[in-house]
Amino acid sequence: MAEQVSVMVEGGKASPAPPLGPALGPLGLNVGQVVQQINEKTKGFAGMKVPVIIKVGPNRTFTLEVGRPPTSALLLKEAKRETGSGKAKHEMVANVTLAQVRKIAEMKNEDIFGRSMEEKMNQVIGTCVSMGITVDGKNPRDVLAERRPPATP
Repeated sequence: MAEQVSVMVEGGKASPAPPLGPALGPLGLNVGQVVQQINEKTKGFAGMKVPVIIKVGPNRTFTLEVGRPPTSALLLKEAKRETGSGKAKHEMVANVTLAQVRKIAEMKNEDIFGRSMEEKMNQVIGTCVSMGITVDGKNPRDVLAERRPPATP
């Protein structure tokens, strides 16, 4: 039966230290080789936490599945911030443009729900609400209200 290990690693900076080493050691894998492959596959996400699933097969073979960083991490990277607001209802700490919102929605395309790109962008804007990030200098709630189609009678 195949084993599976799920971890969150910083893009391009996985190491044999915890959480990887202790999780992989008992499975008989070459930890250095696994770490090298993870770093190669995640280097494009430098500075962000990336979900990685290591599937261990028979004869010490393994495959890697690298997920996409959470929407919040992508927003922080675009906004050049370390953290969101602790008081998102009252304190806005950064701003992103609608073009950056679209870029994130396109990156997360497979991971978020929505029939259209507009709906997926609205989900990213919804994350802005909870993080205290404005969109084009406006409160993200107002941006969502502006983007809603008019009600049909």
